[in-house]
Amino acid sequence: MSIRGYSAIGVDGIKDAVNAGSVLRAAGCYGASLVVFGGRRIKRGDMVTDTGKVWKHKPAVSVDDVMDAIPVGANPVAVDLIGGATPLHEFKHPESAFYIFGGEDRTLGRRVTDSCFATVYVPTLGCMNLAATVNVVLYDRAVKRGFLAPASLGYRGLREVAA
Repeated sequence: MSIRGYSAIGVDGIKDAVNAGSVLRAAGCYGASLVVFGGRRIKRGDMVTDTGKVWKHKPAVSVDDVMDAIPVGANPVAVDLIGGATPLHEFKHPESAFYIFGGEDRTLGRRVTDSCFATVYVPTLGCMNLAATVNVVLYDRAVKRGFLAPASLGYRGLREVAA
């Protein structure tokens, strides 16, 4: 079995460089191919939480509008805590996905959600941190698509799991 497709991350209106660094770190941990920061709320600079320096190994771009950066062939998936969204545990991830998250202090809005293949949310008792949500969604994708090998097989981290 070969791993097909890819995941990419878009964050619309991120404002905190610490969260931006943590999003990059999540991309490195779970094999996302691209990170897009939409809007101009943060400045390039010190993202101390990107301890693996993911920005050196994966493209990370800043654009005015995250919707202009959807990779060709990717299904845009909005991740937002709004009515009508699908709970993450019920969601079937597309082969190639561009997961779009809102900034720390806002939802995505209909401009984004109406243009997406699906809208999902992580069921919780409260609102999660942006970077934590990115980690949970990418982990869910990796588990459901078979990219994580059980520790009992002697593997650590992402890999292809034979069917």
